[in-house]
Amino acid sequence: QVQLVESGGGLVQAGGSLRLSCAASGGGFGDYGMGWFRQAPGKEREFVAVIRWGGGMIYYADSVKGRFTLSRDNAQNTVYLQMNSLKPEDTAVYYCAIARGPIATRSPSLYNYWGQGTQVTVSS
Repeated sequence: QVQLVESGGGLVQAGGSLRLSCAASGGGFGDYGMGWFRQAPGKEREFVAVIRWGGGMIYYADSVKGRFTLSRDNAQNTVYLQMNSLKPEDTAVYYCAIARGPIATRSPSLYNYWGQGTQVTVSS
């Protein structure tokens, strides 16, 4: 059974940094896409970044480009989201998810497995 466990969220002041981790277990993920999404209260879940396990392709939402960096450790089946220069508008619950196949997609509907989420709060 595939499981995703996020960690690393917390409270940080604007301009600060956090690193989120997503540990995956229970499957061979091949070249599947691994994405990060976030959801703020009263808003829809939005795409943040995505990477394929096989590497090479990383995409970011325009709102985080230049501030967030996605990386992976295949040996540990873990994906990291380094978040720098955080802003209050980055406040949300952050989720990692595994896509249905070897795709790097921004659409939440194309992801099969989701973690429980980790809260990120950025104070002004």
